[in-house]
Amino acid sequence: QVTLVESGGALVQAGGSLRLSCTASGSTDDEYAMGWFRQAPGKEREGVSCISRSGYTTHYADSVKGRFTISRDNAKNTLYLQMNSLKPEDTAMYYCAADDRFMNATYYCTTGNFGYWGQGTQVTVPS
Repeated sequence: QVTLVESGGALVQAGGSLRLSCTASGSTDDEYAMGWFRQAPGKEREGVSCISRSGYTTHYADSVKGRFTISRDNAKNTLYLQMNSLKPEDTAMYYCAADDRFMNATYYCTTGNFGYWGQGTQVTVPS
C-alpha cells in the first residue's frame, strides 16, 4: 500500500512557474512508475507527464512539452513537476499517481492505469 500526498499548488499569473511535489509513504521499497494527471471542471482527466519505474523514460502530453519537467528523488520518495510558462489552460486539479506493475511511461500516461492516487493539489492560472 502506498499513500501519495501532493503539494505546491497555488494561484500563479500567466507566464509564471510552479513546482508540484508528491511524497510517497508506505510500501516504497519497490520501484514505482509515477505520473501527474490533471482535471479541469467539465473536462476529462489528462495525463500530463509520467516517468517509468527505472526513471529512464518519460512521457509528456503535447500541451505541456517544453514547459513542464517531471523528475523524481528516490531517496526522498518524492516526485516533482516543474511547470514553467504557465497558461490559463493549465488551470486544473493536479493528481499524482503511482504503480509497480508495468514499465512504460507512455502506457501509464495514456491509460491512467495506476493503482495509487493522491488527493490532488489545485493550480490556478487566471486569464
